[in-house]
Amino acid sequence: MASGSGTNAENIIRYFSGSGLATVALVLTHNPMAGVIDRAKKYDVRSMVFDRKNFYDSDEVLNMLIENNIDLVVLAGFLWLVPEKLVRLFQNKIINIHPALLPGFGGKGFFGKHVHQSVIDSGSILSGITIHYVNEKFDEGEIIFQAACHVSKNETAGSLAEKIHELEYRYLPSVIGKLLN
Repeated sequence: MASGSGTNAENIIRYFSGSGLATVALVLTHNPMAGVIDRAKKYDVRSMVFDRKNFYDSDEVLNMLIENNIDLVVLAGFLWLVPEKLVRLFQNKIINIHPALLPGFGGKGFFGKHVHQSVIDSGSILSGITIHYVNEKFDEGEIIFQAACHVSKNETAGSLAEKIHELEYRYLPSVIGKLLN
């Protein structure tokens, strides 16, 4: 599941393509203009666009996951809170990658440049990524993995974002692989 450009989704698709370890069966988004749709298409991965009503008030997304025998749901830049019903039925089978070290710098509104600027403004010398299980609250699920990077004195939200993306691309696919085995 992704909301934006889909670089992490593409990285995951490439990592598992032809590996025999796993297959990315489906890409889901609430944004009909999301770049992740074209990235999925490039690798012949089906995509589905849904709206808020379909996600929260119907079983359309849930049924799509069940019909496609999904073993693990990966939130890769997905910005909506996952409905409780979905969390319950896929308990410990939904993970999220967060662009900061939790438990700090998490929760609603902490995404993209907002989270990076918050880290810089706090004076923290470390940032990083957190891969965690998803529960009914933003960024509060059990932590699976973290990797850190240094925040320099001249850091900008943009330069920190680049460091964080490198960590995401390096670690997310291998953590997924370990969870599936």
